[in-house]
Amino acid sequence: MTVAESTVDTTKELAAFLRTRRERLDPRDFGLPSRRQARRTPGLRREEVAELAGISIDYIVRLEQGRGLRPSANVVEALAAALRLAPDERAYLFNLAQQRPRNADRPATTAAPPLARLVADLSPLPAMLMNHRYDILAWNAEMARLLLDFDTLPPARRNSMWLCLMHPGMRDFYVDRERVVREGIAHLRAAWAAHPEDQALTDLITEFTTHDEEFARFWNERDITVNGRGRKEMRHPDVGTVTVDFEVLMPLPDPDQRLVIYRPTDDESRSALERLCPR
Repeated sequence: MTVAESTVDTTKELAAFLRTRRERLDPRDFGLPSRRQARRTPGLRREEVAELAGISIDYIVRLEQGRGLRPSANVVEALAAALRLAPDERAYLFNLAQQRPRNADRPATTAAPPLARLVADLSPLPAMLMNHRYDILAWNAEMARLLLDFDTLPPARRNSMWLCLMHPGMRDFYVDRERVVREGIAHLRAAWAAHPEDQALTDLITEFTTHDEEFARFWNERDITVNGRGRKEMRHPDVGTVTVDFEVLMPLPDPDQRLVIYRPTDDESRSALERLCPR
């Protein structure tokens, strides 16, 4: 039976993965003392990994022998650090252990330069980059002219959900406002569960529930949706109704960021966007 034909045995794969990651490490990189007795196997010894991870040697042995253990998220985190796993390897280890990785890094508050350039290069399509809180990190001229000149806002208010709920000029901007708000809230609830350590996100949700009755009512319905594409109809004060299809893409190196791209759905909307941003 080939690998493709077999069902993944996560217990055995976890054991094999831990062994191979341990064996590829160079003891000299850890400042470990040289031993008189030559090492019979490459890499670190199990007791050395156990010491680095703060886990008993017996537990390491049982994991590597595939005895059906399911390590906790804290143990997986300790093993990933001890084995010096790369981000992709760390995610793989968490998946094998059937645990959810903790988001150790602080959420991005600025756009990575390659992503910022990509947003600019997408012109004439309106585009912007957001993090999981809906903070707007980068945008092109077309998006600013379609929605709002984000440069006029303090950085703390460059948040698409805050603009939709709190900015007076945006209250009636979306034709189907309720659907847009509901979809935004459903995304924020999913992000809130995935990032319990993000105090800024918790504070933002508290502000919305305290000051906006509509948000508080929809939030309590506990809908969960992460919408990657759809359609929005907007009332622009200068060019009239504009309808766009939107696509949300997540860069692999930055999975907590979202690249949002708008495309006009009809000739009238395309003409309106061209009038907004003549080339």
